[in-house]
Amino acid sequence: MRTIAIGDIHGCRASLEALVGYADISGGDTVVTLGDYVDRGPDSKGVIDVLLELRRRVQVVSLMGNHEILMLDARGSEQAFENWVADGVGGGETLKSYGAEGLKAVPGEHWEFIEAAVPFHEVETHFFVHANAASQRPLEEQDEFMLFWERFRKVPPHRNGKVMVCGHTSQKSGEPANLGHAICIDTWACGGQWLTALDIGSGTYWQCNEEGGRREGHISSHLAD
Repeated sequence: MRTIAIGDIHGCRASLEALVGYADISGGDTVVTLGDYVDRGPDSKGVIDVLLELRRRVQVVSLMGNHEILMLDARGSEQAFENWVADGVGGGETLKSYGAEGLKAVPGEHWEFIEAAVPFHEVETHFFVHANAASQRPLEEQDEFMLFWERFRKVPPHRNGKVMVCGHTSQKSGEPANLGHAICIDTWACGGQWLTALDIGSGTYWQCNEEGGRREGHISSHLAD
């Protein structure tokens, strides 16, 4: 009965598949994916395929990330599409994974997956967002910029007393950032570092990368001074 958070995947299907096995994710687990499934990495299509298959075996809560917002917006206007496929954003890599130059190749099941992503999730001891949360606002009243775009900084503890788990702000070291009351597990999978899965109950985390590497640690070893 574990709750396991997985950081920003960004098209790193091989890392995701390896991580599911390495963390031994199975029947009684709940997996909370923190958003940014698409863009930048080599196989965004494959990432969504893996997550849809995983949903058949375990409970998966999928959060919305800013890159899903960009992909959704790209359907609505030519300018938004051009912004999405611009260098550095990653939409071009996503289209390549679908073998297409346009969004018509994205299957309806994948659009449904993206559209159904939620802005936050909470359990008794922790809450999960893609980017950040204003400490004095209830989760239901957070603005979109804070939830999907704000960088991970030394924010004060949230008024609900729970530990925040987020992604979005790439930790270029490949190691999670732990403030005690807030943890960031975007460990730059698409930048040659690691994809991280964190068991919020035990504090154990597992990491895999696109080259087949794997390692394990404990979140307490990254507690900031």
